[in-house]
Amino acid sequence: MTPRTGSSPRLSIVIPATDVSALEDTLVSVLENRPADSEIIAALAVPYADPWSIGDEVRFVHAPAGTGLAACANLGVALSGGEVVHVLAAGWRATEGWADAAVARFDDPAVGAVVPMAVAADDRSRVVAAGIRRTRGGRCCRNLPGRGRDRLNASESIGVHQPSAPELEAGFWRADVLNGVGFSTACGDPLAAADMSAALACADDRVVLEPESRVVAGPAATHGSRYQEGLRAERLFWRSLAAEPVVGALVAHVAEIARHAVATAPFGTLSMLAGRLTALVQFGSCMRRTRELEALKSKAGRQQIGDDDGRTLRIDTGHSLPGRRPGRRAAEVADGVEQPLRRSA
Repeated sequence: MTPRTGSSPRLSIVIPATDVSALEDTLVSVLENRPADSEIIAALAVPYADPWSIGDEVRFVHAPAGTGLAACANLGVALSGGEVVHVLAAGWRATEGWADAAVARFDDPAVGAVVPMAVAADDRSRVVAAGIRRTRGGRCCRNLPGRGRDRLNASESIGVHQPSAPELEAGFWRADVLNGVGFSTACGDPLAAADMSAALACADDRVVLEPESRVVAGPAATHGSRYQEGLRAERLFWRSLAAEPVVGALVAHVAEIARHAVATAPFGTLSMLAGRLTALVQFGSCMRRTRELEALKSKAGRQQIGDDDGRTLRIDTGHSLPGRRPGRRAAEVADGVEQPLRRSA
């Protein structure tokens, strides 16, 4: 983790907003529960007049009209100074102490991202998501608790898979994970976090689920047309391929296309497949991303080798030499006498 300077906060809270109607609920929740040693940056793609005059507590920055959620988040991240960056989209709400346990997880330098529990607005003991999962075949889905196991009154019993990454709308990230390239817009807002999960995997950064960190989920995101859905899903697969075993991923991808075709039948299948074909024709645009992921894998490998080189091999007890009777050697060691080794004739 980057060393702190005297003026750098521990936590930067970035609130990307593409809709003013949902912004104020998020701002109020964050200000009411604001952690110590933190800054708040609201990155807006819409005009906002600041009727409550909170400009001394929140830094407002403006993106061009029509900017998407991922690009707004990138703007806020670029202007942040914290060691840990928390993205909380407008419409999502913080709860009391929601950041404390999550930020503490970054004391482990191997942690790249922390996933909070997203709970329902009408029942804060019910989990609606715990990050996202990206499959080997290129599918992205919400990480949902098992049926009948979505209650937080016994968090250890919540049946969720290991997440691949936090959702774009709510997640904690080590700053240097995002400061490189930020969230890509190539896969659209719905798949931006899944695209980032490939970088986390290649860099060997851990993704940790923190049950004590809870945010109130906002409205469901829209996913666009079936054509856009297919285009973005295909881009995600090829951009993430370097993070997976190639043969297994290709086989899984064929199965995923078949599943997707059935899921969009009968009226959306052709549009979805047309989107995927368009992305396949644009395959060359993914090569830069492949090089980035390969560089992350190489860096992680070098760091692992460096860690291994720092280990010390200890031999605490003597070992019998070949051809020497164990009893004699044991007696010599027991007496505290070390006989010199002699070369046999």
